[in-house]
Formats: sequence, C-alpha cells, structure tokens
Amino acid sequence: MPTLDDILENVGEFDRFQKQTFFVLCLLSAAFTPVYVGVVFFGFIPEHRCFSPGVAELSQRCGWRLEEQLNHTVPEWSGHGAGFSSRCRRYEVDWNATGVSCTDPLGSLVGNRSSVPLGPCRDGWVYDSLGTSLVTEFNLVCEDSWKLDLFQSSVNAGFFIGSINIGYIADRFGRRFCLLNTILANVVCGTLLVFVPTYLWIVILRFLQGLVSKGCWTAGYILVTEVVGPRYRRTVGILYQTAFSVGLLVFDAVAYAIPHWRWLQLTVTLPSCFFLLYYWCLPESPRWLISQGENDKAMKIVSDMAKKNRKKMPSHFEDIKLEEEDGGKQSPSLIDLVRTPQMRKNTFILMYNWFTSSVLYQGLIMHMGVAAGNVYLDFLYSALVEFPAAFIIIVTIDRVGRRYPWAAANLVAGAACLVTALIPEDIHWLKVIAACIGRMGITMAFEMVCFVNTELYPTYIRNLGVMVCSSLCDVGGVIVPFIVYRLVEVWHDLPLVVFAVLGLVAGGLVLFLPETKGRVLPETVEDVENFHGHSAPKAKKIYLCVQTPEAARD
Repeated sequence: MPTLDDILENVGEFDRFQKQTFFVLCLLSAAFTPVYVGVVFFGFIPEHRCFSPGVAELSQRCGWRLEEQLNHTVPEWSGHGAGFSSRCRRYEVDWNATGVSCTDPLGSLVGNRSSVPLGPCRDGWVYDSLGTSLVTEFNLVCEDSWKLDLFQSSVNAGFFIGSINIGYIADRFGRRFCLLNTILANVVCGTLLVFVPTYLWIVILRFLQGLVSKGCWTAGYILVTEVVGPRYRRTVGILYQTAFSVGLLVFDAVAYAIPHWRWLQLTVTLPSCFFLLYYWCLPESPRWLISQGENDKAMKIVSDMAKKNRKKMPSHFEDIKLEEEDGGKQSPSLIDLVRTPQMRKNTFILMYNWFTSSVLYQGLIMHMGVAAGNVYLDFLYSALVEFPAAFIIIVTIDRVGRRYPWAAANLVAGAACLVTALIPEDIHWLKVIAACIGRMGITMAFEMVCFVNTELYPTYIRNLGVMVCSSLCDVGGVIVPFIVYRLVEVWHDLPLVVFAVLGLVAGGLVLFLPETKGRVLPETVEDVENFHGHSAPKAKKIYLCVQTPEAARD
C-alpha cells in the first residue's frame, strides 16, 4: 500500500490546497502575538510620581514648566543620582499653605530643604502618559509593582498547563476540533478581559487565555505541517513561525494608534472571531485520520486536495497506510530521558536551551518596554530583525548544519545583551542596535531548538521528550517578568547582564550536542548513544513523516 507522502507527490506537496491552508493558519499564528508579548503595551509603565494635593495649583500660579515643578516639589530618586525624580516618595508638606514662595517653595515651608520629611504616595500617582495601561488604571507601581509581574506570569503558567492538556486533545480528538474550540475559548477570554473591573479577574482571565492560546497556535502548527509534502515541511514550519513576526509589526501599529489598553485588547481580540469560519474552510489533518484508522475520511480529504490542486490521483492509490505502523512497540517513560549518558546529556542541554530561549526572547521585549526612548519604534526595530533570522535558518540548516548556527545564535544573543548593558544611556541608538542583534540571535536559537529537539530523541519517546523539554520554555516565561521588573529597580541594565550569562552558557552547551544534519533519525536509545560514531544518509521518508507532529509540541 502507498503512504500518504507517496500520494502527496502525485496530487501536490505544496499546491493550491496547501497554500490556502497555510495562509489561513498563518493568520492564526500572527494573532497569537498580543497574548504572548502584549504586556509591553497592556502593561506599559509611563514616567510617574506621587500626587501631592496643591502642587498643580501652585505650579499654575507660579507659571512653572514641568521640569521646574519636578525640581521644586518632587524629591530625588535615591540611588539614581540627580535628575531622577522619585516615583514612590513625596515631601510631607502642605502645598496648599498660604505664602508659599515660587522661587524656593520648600524653603518657605520648612526652612531647611535637607530636613524635609518624606512619605509614601498616599493620594495616588501622576502619570506622564496620554493613554492608559494596566499600570495606570490599577496603580501597579511601587509597593504593588509585583502585580504586573504576576499578570505576565499568569499567562505563561497557562501556557505550561495548557500545552500538555491541549496537546492531548489534539491527539485524541483531532487538530481541527482542537483548533476551533481553543479559538472560541480565546475569543471569550479576550473579550471578557475588556470588561472585568478588578485586577484579580484580569489575572484569572489572562491565565485562562494562556491555557488555550498556545495550544491553539500549536494545533495550527501541527496541521499546517501535516498537509504538505516532505520537501516543504520544515520550511512551512519556519514560515508559520515567521507569521508571528508579522503579527508583531501589526500589533505595534495597532498599539500606537490605540494607546488605551482596554480598547486595544478589544481591537486585537475581535478579529479572532472570524477564525471560527475555519469550520467550513479548514480540513482535518489526513495524517491524524490515518493514525485513528479512518482511512476513508483521509482519502476523501486527499481527493479534495487533488481536485483543488487540479491534479489527478492515480487509480492504484486506493488506500493509505500509516507510515510508522511497523515501528517499535516500546512504551515511553520519563526515566528513559535520563537513563543513559547521551540521552541524559541531550535532555539537560535541551531543557536549559528551551528555558534560556524563552527568558531571553520575552525578557528583551519586556526590557524594551521599561527602557528610555520610543517604545513603539524600539518594538518595531526589534521585530524587523526576526525576518533575517528566519532567512538565515532556512539557508544554513541544510548547508552548514544545526549545531554551529545554533550555538552561534546563542553566543551572539548573550554577547549582544552584555554590550547593550555596557553602552551608556545617552547613546540610545547604539543600545537599540545592540539589543536588536541580540533579539535576532535569540529568535534564531528559539526557532532552531523547536526542530532540533525532535532530531535527538528516538521515535518511541520523541513526543514525550519534546513535551518535557519544551515545558521549561513556559517555566522561563513565568520567571522572566520578575527578573526584568525587579532587577531594573536595582540597576536598569542588570537584567541584560543576567541574559548575557544565560545566553553565553547556552551557546557553549549546544556544542556538546551531536550534529544531526545528514543523519538518520534515531529509532532506539542505542541509536542515540551511538549517534556520535555513525553517519548515514538521512532516511527521508521516516524523518519527514515523524518529525513535524512532534516538533509542533514546543
């Protein structure tokens, strides 16, 4: 009997049918952006200071400019030097008192400026922003600044739990079923976020959105790579991730046009309602149908594929078999991931690289949101560098290999973070360039760990290996808000130093992994243990038939 890949070679591996499916699913990938990095704009932290009753009236009476008002009425930010106004402390004086001098208001109130008592912001804060964000609406600053960290950590906690459960649903009930239901849940949670009045409910809904949204993106990845032929599978997978980069550009433009976080949330959520129309235009994965023994339904989809591609299916292709039906019957176990030396080394290095990729990728984006400069332009520049990153991957992985480009990407990301931290603040343009180089490096590393992970585990445990290792990605996402938002209070560029260390170590560890270019995918643990010593032409059919579904579980 022929395999599905045999039939795709005749009815079209990437023709009209596949291109249509690829396009509509790329829209889904782009729509995942506001969930993954939305904290940059939803939780934007503008310049702020304590609200002091009477200061506005005094400033208006004296005709002060903003700089003069801050100099006269706001204490310096301890530890940050002159020119930095305190965000969390204010002078404990009565600015409404009569006879306050316009030239030396503190002197006229207390005599000695150095002895003026300081106190917390009892009456709230003043924000230098025309728009609104979670921070300005709920005053997530000073003692409550950790709540912004929790807002972003909650969605990553949802990613962590949801990736396992949604992955099971996709395997048990089908890619299309999983896709449509997670789209609906994501729309409902995203819309409710706009209207709930309390911070607690926002965090709960953000967690629920994370629970379904990454699974939705992953189901799309699985489906788009399962309907194309072997020659196009890896390229389509990389381009699907590149669609996420397109989403970054669109999200940046929309956020610039709509600087109010609730309206922004509604604007980026409502278009997802149209994805429910995929019920009528998106096919089920024929590979999944085959794995469930529903060959008749799979053949119906293949026939529709041939008709759409204007190809004729050969009459002798009457049935399809599952490509790996003769594979081993071993049962996967967690202990198998660390039982032998090479498996143990691969597992720990991959887990660390998943963790590092998530921390650096999300961390650089979050750090940009608290850096000086125009957040919209900085976000745009850093998003643009993701496109050459994808191009470099496509060009190098089958020519140079995986290990050296992957290691170089991590090393470049780490070195760029360190350079960015050392560049003075007054050379902002150079800091942006260095940060963009780091962003390009970690984007390459992130995309490469997705498919290299599948090439280092034997067939029977590949799903489990990818699931366990990639779970560290979400653990990193839970931790990184606290790394960024807490450490910037100590030193603004301290998070970059942490990122540099993580990236440089990751790059060095990658060099201890075997090169998988031109190798047959391992079928047993023994194959993994002997991976360094054997080189054989890659078995194209086996490799391409088993690689993608597991790779999509990142």
